[in-house]
Amino acid sequence: MRFNTALLHKASRPDKETGATNAPIYQVSAFAHESAEALEKVFAGKAHGYAYTRIGNPTVTAFEQRLNALEGGVGAAACSSGMAAVTLSLLNILSAGDELIASSALFGGTIDLMSDLSALGITVRFAEHITPQELAPLINEKTRAVFTELVGNPRLDIVDVKAAADFLHSQTVPIPLIVDSTTATPYLANPLKLGADIVVHSTSKYINGGGNAISGVIVDGGSFRFSPERYPTFENYCKFGRMAYIAKLRGGIWRNIGACLSPINAFLNGVGLETLGLRMERLCSNALELAHFFEQRGVSVNYPALESSPYYGLCQSQLGGRGGAILTVRAGSRERAFRLINSLRYALVATNIGDVRTLVIHPASTIYLHSSAAARESAGVYDDTVRISVGIEDIEDLKEDFSQALDHLEG
Repeated sequence: MRFNTALLHKASRPDKETGATNAPIYQVSAFAHESAEALEKVFAGKAHGYAYTRIGNPTVTAFEQRLNALEGGVGAAACSSGMAAVTLSLLNILSAGDELIASSALFGGTIDLMSDLSALGITVRFAEHITPQELAPLINEKTRAVFTELVGNPRLDIVDVKAAADFLHSQTVPIPLIVDSTTATPYLANPLKLGADIVVHSTSKYINGGGNAISGVIVDGGSFRFSPERYPTFENYCKFGRMAYIAKLRGGIWRNIGACLSPINAFLNGVGLETLGLRMERLCSNALELAHFFEQRGVSVNYPALESSPYYGLCQSQLGGRGGAILTVRAGSRERAFRLINSLRYALVATNIGDVRTLVIHPASTIYLHSSAAARESAGVYDDTVRISVGIEDIEDLKEDFSQALDHLEG
């Protein structure tokens, strides 16, 4: 299947009982069984079925299966938010005394999480760029994983996933690569096919598309062998072979933390998923044209599909020439950035990305408020940075809106 066909038909079938074309919303807490013995088998994993929505729900399962099929994984676990997905993807591997290498160009909330890991005895070492050259000096006998965003938000750097994965897997003791692909989406790239071991999405963003439901998902590629010698907590899960990571996740911390996705949010995200290709085509087109507009106005603009971007080559080879739907501009000062934002008529001042509406934000005073100046700069965030999450509006209206805002700024 091609992409848009796969969105509608891959791992998606009408409901067997009613013929409903969308997965029904099973908005319940618990599921009754005919006998104590039947429920025992479900709890023990010896029979298919559902017991409690925190550990499994048919609506959520339908959403997980569609994302897993789209990314080409062996299994997926949906979470209550993108941050929950990031957190659990890491804690499923890491223990006290372990070390994690992470990109310094992460979303502000994820950088804050990295600070929280220290309280659990986990050390995080940051790499300016996830390249073999910068990873090599950071790797030691305690390194257990590498985490990065495929397209940094908002630095908009692109990671060469294949080069990083090949390098990590070639180590004397191989290291798994976890990729947050929220900003790229499966429309631009499939990290698992590029060599990553685990992919994470904040599905609240582009997969949902309408800004109406918070969620996240972890997809296991089944490609990495978590040996019990190196990863002792996997000792009881090695028997699952390629499914070891997802089996441990669903049977352990994902289940026990309780950051489950609600059925209604799974339904809303499943509906949004079906138009992902159409929306991303429009969003990428609008973003590129708006980036060219800023260049013509002499505004400092960052967008990976521009020839002026240092990531233009990777954008062409890894993302098919599409740069996604986020761009940033430099206004000259914090005050000018605020004035630019406040002069816009159509763009909404909101912290989300991936909405059908254009959203703008001043990252330094919001999502990077708790980050140090050095951390903000590493993430591509300055006092005059404005992040624009481009929507599906008519591009001429967007250009006119930003044009009058720039005129107001210059005036």
